[in-house]
Amino acid sequence: MPASKSPRPTSKAALHPRNRHSGRYDFARLIAACPPLGDYVILNPYGKPSIDFADPEAVKVFNRALLRLFYGIEHWDIPPGYLCPPVPGRADYLHGLADLLAEDNGGDIPRGKFIRLLDVGTGANCIFPLIGHREYGWRFTGSDIDATALASADNIIRANRLTGAVALRRQAEPKQIFTGLLAAGDRFEATLCNPPFHASAAEASSGSRRKWRNLGKLDPKRKLPVLNFGGQAAELWCDGGEAAFVARLADESRAFADQVLWFSTLVSKGGNVEPLATRLNKLGARDVRVVDMAQGQKRSRFVAWSYLDAGRRAAWLASRTRAPKADVGRS
Repeated sequence: MPASKSPRPTSKAALHPRNRHSGRYDFARLIAACPPLGDYVILNPYGKPSIDFADPEAVKVFNRALLRLFYGIEHWDIPPGYLCPPVPGRADYLHGLADLLAEDNGGDIPRGKFIRLLDVGTGANCIFPLIGHREYGWRFTGSDIDATALASADNIIRANRLTGAVALRRQAEPKQIFTGLLAAGDRFEATLCNPPFHASAAEASSGSRRKWRNLGKLDPKRKLPVLNFGGQAAELWCDGGEAAFVARLADESRAFADQVLWFSTLVSKGGNVEPLATRLNKLGARDVRVVDMAQGQKRSRFVAWSYLDAGRRAAWLASRTRAPKADVGRS
């Protein structure tokens, strides 16, 4: 199969069809699942129940309610100031990856514990492993450079009895991603990543204040968090911002070409997509995909790439799914 010369877009006007979060939030059900959420519910300008998405504590409790109601995650918490991700958008990314894997598996999504994913920068929230395991029964390895984040993720895993489904590794070298983390015997069907967006702390703070001003929420007497969804330095910014991080992700991926079926990353800035695709083609990627995602007015996408041709990917998954049927499927 010849190398892709440009990414192939897959357009989606709304949340993925399998996403549990389409339509309006049912606050009655969410509050029944997580009663503390009731303390944060307000009426929006249209008279509909909502929360103040500029309040980090409200966002955290809202996430806790979503995870409990839709995914059976009974215990979820993160330390103050750590990234609190949007659950619907993270679920969309996982469903998009499931579709990619299905293409290499005769149209069927490969499910169960024999399918393994690497979550690069799993963070204190551990959100991708929680949703991915509940939806598809996959097993995850979550990596991070932050010991506090990994301790939080470990608490979540243990509290929900998921130690058999999610393992954690610390990347000891902050400037490396895969190098020094992956062992020779590691095999992953996919990697996923939510890269740092900003190039500096000042840029992150400026972007947050601009967003709040546009929303009419800037109050000079109110102390603003860095972002309304929180976040530590390694979660929010790095030298060169998102463009530099995804370039490094691509460069390091080449050395592990035979150990991963699909590498992938979220790319928040549309202008970073084409340079990444060009770089991947030069590195020898056989297939480069761009999958568009949308939630309301927000548009995003993830980029996925493989160094293996379609035949090798199909053979790989066939070997993975030749497991006893009792072990394949949702767990």
